[in-house]
Formats: sequence, structure tokens, C-alpha cells
Amino acid sequence: MNSTPGNKPEPEKKQVFEQSLARLEEIVRNLESANLPLDEAMKLFEEGMQLSRDCQKQLEQAEARVEILLKKAGGEMAAQPFEPEGEEET
Repeated sequence: MNSTPGNKPEPEKKQVFEQSLARLEEIVRNLESANLPLDEAMKLFEEGMQLSRDCQKQLEQAEARVEILLKKAGGEMAAQPFEPEGEEET
């Protein structure tokens, strides 16, 4: 663990993807349905944007790890990066 004497170790910053997504959905519901004070709405918006970036990064990392194994003619297995069909670049 990365800690210095007298300091507590830093808690894990990254939440599980599903937890982050659930919190993001909760924030969206609150922003859409509640009459929130501007200050609170801005705090929720900022938290939501950070969660959105974190989720996107986690999805990109997961996609990079996904590999399709192709069986070569000689019987060997080869790894090929996953490329979803019909997905357009944004």
C-alpha cells in the first residue's frame, strides 16, 4: 500500500463500474425530477460528469482487453483485438 507514516492508506478511488453507473443514474433522476437549488444541482452535475468520465474510461479499458481468439489453419490459437461491428467513431 502507498502510505506514509502517520497517514492512513488512500482508499481505492475507482468504484466498481456498476456502482458508478447506478450513482450516475441516480444523479440524472435527481437533476431531471427535483427542484434543486442551483448550488446543489451544480455539485450533482460535476459529480455526474466525473462519474461519466470514469465509466467511459473503464469501458475503454475493458474493450481493450477483449480479444477474439481465432483458430488458424494450423490449429494454433491467435489473439486479435476486438472490433465491434457497425460501431462508428465519434
